[in-house]
Amino acid sequence: MTPQSSPHPAGRPALHPLRFSYGTNGLTDLRLDDALSLLADLGYDGVGLTLDHMHLDPLAPDLAARTRRLARRLDELGLGVTLETGARYVLDPRRKHGPSLLDPDPDRRARRVDLLIRAVRIAGDLGAHAVHCFSGILPKEEAGRPDASDDAAWKRLAEALTPVLDAATDAGIPLAVEPEPGHLLATLDDFHRLRTTLGSPDALGLTLDIGHCQCLEEQSPADCVRAAAPWLRHVQIEDMRRGVHEHLPFGDGEIDFPPVLEALAATGYRGLVSVELPRHSHAGPQLAQQSLPFLQRAARPTVPGGGPTASEGRTP
Repeated sequence: MTPQSSPHPAGRPALHPLRFSYGTNGLTDLRLDDALSLLADLGYDGVGLTLDHMHLDPLAPDLAARTRRLARRLDELGLGVTLETGARYVLDPRRKHGPSLLDPDPDRRARRVDLLIRAVRIAGDLGAHAVHCFSGILPKEEAGRPDASDDAAWKRLAEALTPVLDAATDAGIPLAVEPEPGHLLATLDDFHRLRTTLGSPDALGLTLDIGHCQCLEEQSPADCVRAAAPWLRHVQIEDMRRGVHEHLPFGDGEIDFPPVLEALAATGYRGLVSVELPRHSHAGPQLAQQSLPFLQRAARPTVPGGGPTASEGRTP
């Protein structure tokens, strides 16, 4: 299965160049095969697969065999895939997202590095178009200290990512770092700081979460897309309000989606655009069913003399 191949069956033309997926972190109450079957039946182009204990557990035995079975199933269903590494407790059952790439303990930090390298290898076996990751938050004992401590944290992040980028280079799969509110790397400017520190390696790309742009970037989400275009390797999408980091179903926030999707299409982005609702698994099947038509309506070209209405993808 090639990452850029069209999953649409013969006779079913794509309405637009964008390819929509749904994140399994919003379907955690479903078995993985049930989740994949649901997304294929609904007409999604792919899946944002979070490596976690309830789905493809990266630490359980027989990983290679399980990955091969999953690759066959994705191929049967015509689903593309992005590898997500934001599982809350996959490494530490007591600390959310721990250990991170910023952990002061080098042994704990190495566990996160190992997970990311595993993710790159799995991505190669699945034909994924990118591997997502994020920096993590600054440890409590370092938060609020002078800038020298901040510089040390950035150095630690760059050093931790170096072997992961080496693995990504060897695999030919980009590592797409996500700016995450509250993390050390929280904004597009922060991404560029990391990129510059690392010497702009080809394997380093960007995961752009459209809701995060609404939450805290100075530019509009559509302008963020255009600014990020040269480095864009993965996109997550959901609704959100300004200044509030809460992933919301489409229509419950403030984002005007047609300009965002128009900007994505205009930049030539051809990776997956993945719905990201990790706190809504209790209603995952229903939200998956509702989200795809919303995005398809929002992505339709504007008709001369008219335009999308609120029911066509514009948040009321």
